[in-house]
Amino acid sequence: MEKHKLATRVGEIAPFQVMVVLTKAKQLAAQGEDVIHLEVGEPDFVAVDAVAAAGVDAIQQGNTGYTAATGLPELKQAISDDYQQRYDVHVSPERIIVTPGASGALLLMASLMANAGEEVLMPDPCYPCNRHFLIQTGVKAKLVETRSEDGFEMDLNTLSDHWNDNTSGLWLASPSNPTGAVLSKAYLTQAWQEVQALGGHLLVDEIYQGLVYEGDDFSALSIADDIFVINSFSKYFAMTGWRLGWLVVPEWAIEGATKLAQNLFISAPTVSQYAAVRAFQPDVLAECEARRQILNARRLALLAGLKRIGLPVVAPAQGAFYVYVDVSSVTKDAMAWCLDLLETEKVALTPGADFGMKDAHKYVRFAYTCDESRLEEALARIARFIAA
Repeated sequence: MEKHKLATRVGEIAPFQVMVVLTKAKQLAAQGEDVIHLEVGEPDFVAVDAVAAAGVDAIQQGNTGYTAATGLPELKQAISDDYQQRYDVHVSPERIIVTPGASGALLLMASLMANAGEEVLMPDPCYPCNRHFLIQTGVKAKLVETRSEDGFEMDLNTLSDHWNDNTSGLWLASPSNPTGAVLSKAYLTQAWQEVQALGGHLLVDEIYQGLVYEGDDFSALSIADDIFVINSFSKYFAMTGWRLGWLVVPEWAIEGATKLAQNLFISAPTVSQYAAVRAFQPDVLAECEARRQILNARRLALLAGLKRIGLPVVAPAQGAFYVYVDVSSVTKDAMAWCLDLLETEKVALTPGADFGMKDAHKYVRFAYTCDESRLEEALARIARFIAA
């Protein structure tokens, strides 16, 4: 009998290396060990109470059926108003496609703008799911090497060297996962000009928008209407499990994006959409701002602590809740180092191999998603581990 075979594309998708760390961390915690989790990119906050209450109200009122495929009209209007109020950018509600998380937006985008056999450029390192969604549609993600000396920003002056007849577009992220770096408006303007001249599309992943501590917090939509932008309620609004995000498309892509949304996921979670409408009210935004200040205090404490123990930060950690660190002075294998650190000192970190290829063995990502006292304890444990 012939053996069962999975689709070829499944073999092309790499598993998250951090899941090995996370599985081991959970095992240790189950044994009563005090594990400090700095590996998972999830805030330790939950949705603001008023947002959660709006979700409960939606259930009690029976607002649990399908919405329009592109989203609840009230939510699309609220997102549009927020762009205008916070970023001084006009985005018509019709251009906003509400999706099941930013992951749904990435899948929609991969299906919308690239044909099988084509390729999309993105910097190395970057969030791995971006390239994995492309694989699902028969598109190749081409990672472009970057340098730590440049904050892992792609050199746009050499973009045409990486572009060929099969290149569909360029995908960037700001703030970045894993580096926490924020791209400047000048950089994104140049990126748009270069991509436009080459005849491709530009996507900017802005799911950490709002979580900016240094530099300008702006949207790429302020540069051009033809730029695609992805966002999410998971990070700034701390609604990870609510599974809600959105994609902003140019007017000429609305019809195509709508057809895909109808077929790929029918609609985003309805209760989450009703709850998210409440997220844009001033009291909720004030709470989110207070949380941003807490995250910034953690960021500063972590940066100071890493300097104190001699681990260099290799990218400007201006946003999100990540710091990218060079551990090559203490190990030749970041993955093995992460596992040894977890086993010995019960601190969980994410190895750089999850995010890219070039020199990935040198880097680890810290997520400052726990309070300052836990961060200080983690730093003390790491210092002891290095000294041992």
